[in-house]
Amino acid sequence: MPARGPGLLCRSAILLGLVAVVAGPSQAQQSSTDPLTKPQLEQLVAPIALHPDALLSQMLMASTYPTEVVQAARWMRENPSISGVVLQDAVQKQAWDPSVKALTAVPQTLQMMNDKLDWTQRLGDAFLAQQEDLLAAVQRLRQRAEASGHLKTTDRQSVSKVAAPTASGKAPVITIEPASPEYMYVPVYDPRVCYGEWPYPAHEPFYWYPAGFTGGGVLSFAAGVAVGAAIWGHVDWWRGRVDINVDRYNRFNRTNIVDNAWRHDTRHRGNVPYRDAKVAQRFGDAKRTAAREAYRGKAVAGSRDLAKAKATRPSRDAAAKSAVKQQPAAHAKQSAKGKSAAKTKSASHAKQSARPTAARSTGHAARPKQAARPKAATHGPQVSRMAVRGAQGRAFRPAGGGHRAGMRSGRHRGGGGGRGGRR
Repeated sequence: MPARGPGLLCRSAILLGLVAVVAGPSQAQQSSTDPLTKPQLEQLVAPIALHPDALLSQMLMASTYPTEVVQAARWMRENPSISGVVLQDAVQKQAWDPSVKALTAVPQTLQMMNDKLDWTQRLGDAFLAQQEDLLAAVQRLRQRAEASGHLKTTDRQSVSKVAAPTASGKAPVITIEPASPEYMYVPVYDPRVCYGEWPYPAHEPFYWYPAGFTGGGVLSFAAGVAVGAAIWGHVDWWRGRVDINVDRYNRFNRTNIVDNAWRHDTRHRGNVPYRDAKVAQRFGDAKRTAAREAYRGKAVAGSRDLAKAKATRPSRDAAAKSAVKQQPAAHAKQSAKGKSAAKTKSASHAKQSARPTAARSTGHAARPKQAARPKAATHGPQVSRMAVRGAQGRAFRPAGGGHRAGMRSGRHRGGGGGRGGRR
């Protein structure tokens, strides 16, 4: 067997590396139960903490479905000319989560999340595990950017400081809204500069900007995009959670919901594991429970159908037996009908045959009567003469040998008998 060269070993190492990337994070990462620290949370949200609130919340929701983010980004690359109403109509036909569909209105955010896929997954896991802590990290970064003079109201965005409700006892929050609700301008900045000197060298954030971007200054904006009602996310800073703008959600997704609470949908997670053990247990159990419920529903439906089939089987068997029993009777009935029909047919033939016979008999009986009339008229005088002759003969027959005399007289008169005839 030939020895393995360094080329083969190199190719094997590359293959193993690809398998590891596809397989996702290690088991240790998947089973982590320690919450992220403030430096780690700020590192995660630094690239998007200065985005408008609605867009920020939309990205946080969509980050929990990294596979669908990749699918949507690829779809956008394949359909670069679709925009506006046509884009919204086409997106509604896709099977992605509504939060992912919404980001198609702002393509550069999808591209950023696709390019930084590992960051997207970690952001989504942190959002599911520590939502309130993550939003608190956003507020700390905004305060730092404002203090550095890099966060202010412009013609692209409106920056406001909102006091907390008196009963909450919380510090004021900084909100960022688009200058126009129908248009979105996405900020582009280097987090290592925009927030002042970055205090966590071990957790430095990345700097991402769209291809071809040529903006200047510490904080710039990409070209505005018309979003309409596509961006329907909302941040409830006082409760430390993300929820839904119901009116915009219904208009974009063509639905009619009334509940503004956002809930993670495990059906759109696919096979991507949850890195946080508690999150994995919470949503993994929910996913398994949903699968069990679906299986149980199918099993119950199957049992119901089976019971129904068993319940109807005796009636079907009885019907079959009854049909078998009725077959001889049906055959006998058919035979009786056939025999009766044959008899009826024979009687009909006999009747038809009798009709000409009766007609012939009737005709024959009528003909003598019709012939008797002319016969009586024709032979009537002859009979009368014979009767007269007979009477005359009897009148002149002598007593005693009248018979012989008559005979002799007859022979003599006839001239055809005896010797007289031969003479």
